[in-house]
Amino acid sequence: MDMRTRPYRSVLYIPGSKDRALEKARGLPVDAIIFDLEDAVAVDEKPAARETLKAALAVGGYGARVRIVRINGLDTEWGRADAEAVAQMDCDAVLLPKVESAAQLDALAEITGDLPIWAMMETPRGMLNAAEIAAHPKMAGMVMGTNDLAKELQTRFRPDRLPLLTSLSMCLLAAKAEGLVIVDGVYNAFKDDEGLKAECTQGRDMGFDGKTLIHPAQVDIANTAFAPAPEEIDLARRQIAAFEAAEAEGQGVAVVDGKIVENLHVATAREILAKAEAIETIQAG
Repeated sequence: MDMRTRPYRSVLYIPGSKDRALEKARGLPVDAIIFDLEDAVAVDEKPAARETLKAALAVGGYGARVRIVRINGLDTEWGRADAEAVAQMDCDAVLLPKVESAAQLDALAEITGDLPIWAMMETPRGMLNAAEIAAHPKMAGMVMGTNDLAKELQTRFRPDRLPLLTSLSMCLLAAKAEGLVIVDGVYNAFKDDEGLKAECTQGRDMGFDGKTLIHPAQVDIANTAFAPAPEEIDLARRQIAAFEAAEAEGQGVAVVDGKIVENLHVATAREILAKAEAIETIQAG
């Protein structure tokens, strides 16, 4: 699937050390899984977690879900061993925490080779260097680490996330400039459906491809929020049809619902339909 249409609506964190969680994830309707060797794994379990995760990925059963492994930072005592292990795992990408420079990605790529890299964006320096990070040749995606970022910025929690909007926007600009996937940070109150809906809507409106999640109960809300809505699909079809009819008559623009439709609108409409089709394909599989 094309990078711009492949769904990343729901990206669920799963502890790499928990057999039960690894098994359950095979049946969850998520678009991607972050298998976590970092925060979700206790210090004394980290070496064993590598083997547990490697075995689970070797068994397979995750279908079309994108499999991303988050390692510990290379500046920790576990990071290099994690990276060496991930290079041998059956996964789609490696996720590096607290990325602040392209040099960190160079160091990881020396270990993981051609494996695509995703970057956790969760520090002030990472925000300031977002463009440099996004431009790295091995980069495939960015994940907003909003909990750590809020801690570093010493912000207060606000439902509108106003204190984080500059940082979110800087990473969005960097990711979109390089054609990367970018997913929003987690919503901590996993029983607060209305709050999650509001934050997903905000993230989708901003341009995020999806939402990172901490609980399976959040999946359906994220999948709905980041999928093309029925009215968007309907409008996209009508825009394409109207523009093609206008072209057949030698005109360069069309009008739908009283609004001008040009090439750029048609390109967006085609992306919407392609994403809807990709979601149907994943769900059917």
